[in-house]
Amino acid sequence: MPNTTKQLEQEIIDVLQANHVCSFATVNGDKPMVRYMALFHDGLNLYLATNRDTSKVDELRANPNVHILVGYDGKPSSDIVQIQARAELCADDKLREKLWNENFKQWFEGPHDPEYIIIEAVPEYIEYSSDGGETKVWLQ
Repeated sequence: MPNTTKQLEQEIIDVLQANHVCSFATVNGDKPMVRYMALFHDGLNLYLATNRDTSKVDELRANPNVHILVGYDGKPSSDIVQIQARAELCADDKLREKLWNENFKQWFEGPHDPEYIIIEAVPEYIEYSSDGGETKVWLQ
């Protein structure tokens, strides 16, 4: 992997690390649906926690294409990452335990609650815009 690719991946990871909330868009029929969600990552592997019985889960089953926007803090100097990805639902117990957050208790009984599932989003295209206005593209 060229050094510039590793550098770009690290810049993207830095933005993901600094932002724990994202704008998450699914497709409902032929219309986009956007909501704020907590974002977790392991490198460029992206994860979002949700309830099994939500419209976003139904939308993902019908169309796995998603868009994630991370990083805008209301300032012109924001580093922003836009991610086009394919999402799948994951009920893996180890991953659910790893991502469990005590704040989830308002929605779930615990990491083994059957309603608690993880959305795994695998990036296909990432656009990174730095505070200097430069835009770089990462492709799978």
